[in-house]
Amino acid sequence: MERILNKQTPNYLGKPVKVCGWVKTIRSHGKIIFIDLRDRSGILQLVFTPRTPSLYARAQQLRPEWVIAAEGKIKERPKEMINPKLETGKIELQPGKLEIFSQAKTLPFSIDTSGYEITEEKRLKYRYLDLRRERMRKNLQWRQKVIQFMRDFLQKEGFIEVETPILTKSTPEGARDFLVPSRLQPGKFYALPQSPQQYKQLLMVAGIEKYFQIARCLRDEDPRADRQAEHTQLDIEMAFTSQEEILDLVERLYIVLAKKLFPEKKITKIPFPKINYKEAIKKYSSDKPDLRKNKKNPDELAFCFIVDFPMFEWHKKEKRWGAVHHPFTKPQTENISEIKKHPERILAYQYDFVLNGSEIAGGSLRTTNLDVLTAVFEVLGHKKQEIRKLFSNYFEAFSYGVPPHGGIAPGIDRFLAVLLAEPNIREVMAFPKTGDNRDLMMDLPSEVSKEQLKELYIKIEKKKK
Repeated sequence: MERILNKQTPNYLGKPVKVCGWVKTIRSHGKIIFIDLRDRSGILQLVFTPRTPSLYARAQQLRPEWVIAAEGKIKERPKEMINPKLETGKIELQPGKLEIFSQAKTLPFSIDTSGYEITEEKRLKYRYLDLRRERMRKNLQWRQKVIQFMRDFLQKEGFIEVETPILTKSTPEGARDFLVPSRLQPGKFYALPQSPQQYKQLLMVAGIEKYFQIARCLRDEDPRADRQAEHTQLDIEMAFTSQEEILDLVERLYIVLAKKLFPEKKITKIPFPKINYKEAIKKYSSDKPDLRKNKKNPDELAFCFIVDFPMFEWHKKEKRWGAVHHPFTKPQTENISEIKKHPERILAYQYDFVLNGSEIAGGSLRTTNLDVLTAVFEVLGHKKQEIRKLFSNYFEAFSYGVPPHGGIAPGIDRFLAVLLAEPNIREVMAFPKTGDNRDLMMDLPSEVSKEQLKELYIKIEKKKK
């Protein structure tokens, strides 16, 4: 017999079915044993009576979280036993057959609660158990729905989804790269992508014009409370576009998404406010202001765009200029002399997308004038020859004709955390790491064998005390 989901069982009244899942709870009323069976769709009540002795004896052996299959007829519950809180609350299954797939030890924590009361270290160590709780399962279901909605929306807008490489090139600026040693080219390294930045720009040179990707991004950052070594973003790039067109696309996407998937949520203001960076700092002392009318109300969505960011920022420790966004951002002037002499005055075609006080996206128009790009890198402390060598692919590709282009990269994790009123992004990720980039479940990072290191021509030096 083919297995059906628990939530489908009300459609099979009086008919034989097979269901599979985990034993959630066991209750005895007199001689009757009630089992709540959990699968990915919900709960179904199984009823065992002494009328079938061998089956009843097997049911007595069952313990929480054992994995079982049961076959039998779906029957109506007695009126006094109806549970209006469950989709299957009016029916029950009286098994004629019971199969035990596997037994389970006592869990290290309860999965019947929200989980917030349990230490994060313990939850992450046993993440495969933590994901059994209803809240976590629903978060992953919402994640899938949001991503699928974004895909459908952008495809209707004429975008093409393109996967870009995971093994890429290490570049200066931005966060620290994760490096991958090459076995076949000793002494050389790949880098894991902080974002698909260079590839998406090269796709514009290729004439794709409208690209998107649900992209994994990896950054070897210092420990921070709400950051992860790897995160997921909706990566968008468009050719022959303007800042206004990109922001309009994002606004339409998030308005329709909120209204279709989360109708109980109310958007504070449409169209979304556009606030100058300087004004935001002056008025709100923040470049990610919370514009909700009632900040205690999680069902209020206050979106806004922050525009006209400075192109450069002064790093006091290193005593040098850094890029506020990234070096490929287009300055609001192409006067190279002005860029070099007065970097503090230069504004950028950079914009952030903010929701309820959290930055959920960042983007910019891109520099296609290679003289301007060179000047930007010079301000950042690089020499012309070094720039040409590091970005030879850019200079080569752009020499064959490059359209004006720009894009934006909304973060999936942070958006979902705000939308679902979760305290941090780890609650909307299947297998997150700790704040200091450890995977407690897989015990990572871990050591590798001397043979592996030898193959890669790597020698580990012990840290001097």
